[in-house]
Amino acid sequence: MPTARLSRAILWTLLVAAMLMPTAGCGGTKKKGRKGGLTVKEQLTRAEKETNPDRSAAAYLRVARSQMVAGDKTGAKDSARMAFDKLSGDGDAGLFAQRLLEVAACYVEMGDKKLARDAVKRSVELAGKVEDPVRKTKVLADAGGFSGDKLKGLGDATAAKEMLAAAAAAAEAVEPRFQAEALAAVALGYARGGLAEAASEMVGKLEQAAKAIEEPRAKAEALAAAANVKAQGGKADEAKELLSQAAAAAKSVERSESRAYALLAVATASAAAGDTKAAVALLKEADKAADKVPEGDAKKTIVERVRTMQSTLEKKK
Repeated sequence: MPTARLSRAILWTLLVAAMLMPTAGCGGTKKKGRKGGLTVKEQLTRAEKETNPDRSAAAYLRVARSQMVAGDKTGAKDSARMAFDKLSGDGDAGLFAQRLLEVAACYVEMGDKKLARDAVKRSVELAGKVEDPVRKTKVLADAGGFSGDKLKGLGDATAAKEMLAAAAAAAEAVEPRFQAEALAAVALGYARGGLAEAASEMVGKLEQAAKAIEEPRAKAEALAAAANVKAQGGKADEAKELLSQAAAAAKSVERSESRAYALLAVATASAAAGDTKAAVALLKEADKAADKVPEGDAKKTIVERVRTMQSTLEKKK
């Protein structure tokens, strides 16, 4: 269903933006030998045995994380290189492109921006082979945002402008029913890349697309994405108004699972905008809705996401 697809993509974008971190990287939970999981040697063995190249690359990045935590920069760099190599052959261009941005983020954490640039360059090349215009837009937007990010990316404004311009062009070619999804990715990419003026222009288009959406969950999440960009641009009052509209749309959702996801998206954007009180209140409503989802994987997934967000906010207090 188009609206469900739009919702999942925008929610993930919001979650990433709220955590103020790259799509992924070497950071994460530390694994400590037998007590906390597999040893580094066992992780390497498992990564090498994985036949799917994308999953193998993801496994090598987890090894790099463990090695970085242990202070083994040489080993971490070798593992990141293995991840890069696994993504150099044939496979799903969209998946590989996104995973390469994780490799780039990992290299930045290691302090090696040259290798990070190589990974981003390869990611952008693969984006050209992605047939789905929304996926292509998202890869280019993520690459541009990462390239321009001064804190956790490359801090290269020139490269960011070029990639985000390509993302914006790709978004313009997306059919209307998926337009908000694509524009949200580009707007957030511009915001992350530090290109405030372009972000403002793009979020204007996103607002128009969001308000034209009839399905309440999708509308709530698109408005939340627009509010996120407004907040990052220092336009607190405008962000607050959009979040109010997004919350109203989320609360009008009737189906429990969709209502929970919509409320989670607005709560995430509220937290990113600095309104923790509103975020907590929305999460309480999301938790109630999630609890009404019939038993099964769907319930387990949404309950976990809502409560993880609640836990994250508690730690920030």
